[in-house]
Amino acid sequence: MLKNRQWRLVSFPSGRPETSNWELVETEAPQVAPGHLLVKALYLDVAPYMRGRISPQRNYAAGVGLGEVMVGGAIGRVLESRSAGFAPGDLVVTDFAFGWQEYALLSPRDVRRIDPDLAPLPYWLDLFGLNGLTAYFALFAAGAMKAGDTVLISAAAGSVGQISGQLAKIAGCRAIAVTSSPEKAAWCREIGYDAVVDYRAAADLHAAVAQACPQGVDVFLDNTAGRIHDAAMQNLAPGARVVVVGTASLADTFDAPDIGPRFLRQILVARATVRGFLCSDHAAGYEGGRGRLRRWYEAGRLQSKFDIARGIEGVPDAFLRLLTSRNLGKQLVKLDGD
Repeated sequence: MLKNRQWRLVSFPSGRPETSNWELVETEAPQVAPGHLLVKALYLDVAPYMRGRISPQRNYAAGVGLGEVMVGGAIGRVLESRSAGFAPGDLVVTDFAFGWQEYALLSPRDVRRIDPDLAPLPYWLDLFGLNGLTAYFALFAAGAMKAGDTVLISAAAGSVGQISGQLAKIAGCRAIAVTSSPEKAAWCREIGYDAVVDYRAAADLHAAVAQACPQGVDVFLDNTAGRIHDAAMQNLAPGARVVVVGTASLADTFDAPDIGPRFLRQILVARATVRGFLCSDHAAGYEGGRGRLRRWYEAGRLQSKFDIARGIEGVPDAFLRLLTSRNLGKQLVKLDGD
């Protein structure tokens, strides 16, 4: 029997998660049920949304219970198939159904086939995964982005951020990055951002955003919440659209009230729209969105950087690295033995 190592949640974090919130256990790999696939992980995903899944608070999706395998996507190879549409050796990707483990039993409806000739494997949990679709629909649909807009993007050197900045340039916009280090700022400039605000170096973040966006912010793609959000809300252009995609900066205080300034006056004066965003609300358009992302990638207009940790043992550390903004590009974990 194959041995399967998996990370299970053993306690809900109070504030910032710690590696002790999970336990690495060894069990037997599942037997292949009719109509299913046994898949071996090549890359495991860690992403900001996972912070919400390990809280007992109400969320937009079911959380992980104590004793359960941590949720997560993966890129993997089919080891055994009892589904007519797949064969051993096929490469597949799943957005949520795999979990933090080495092997998983998956339904064909939960996976997509990978074309390794199109792009390196990590791209399938980035540009060709939910992150690419999130950037696409958050900007073009929720944000109603149009040529000439000034588009401000927080966590600009992360997976959604790096894709979003390039999409803004493709759309004929002025793209402004908010990020946290000189190294990240250099990457943002390399992929086309017109200006970069280092929020950790800025003595007055409000003023730094105002300097980068002298005509105000038309579209704010908010991946972080916190003081970056506060600075953006004080620099809204008339008719601004604020799209709340994530709240990564609140990881340390996730279960506490989000207390800070209120911006009703700024919203009123700018006649701005503030809306929450879930990619799944746009599922009917996934095929078309992926098609456009693929064409731009094949034309050389989209690229990504990856921050890849190694080994199943390091998955929680990679997740904490992401939550503390130490990653540059999409954070993944490559498993040993393949």
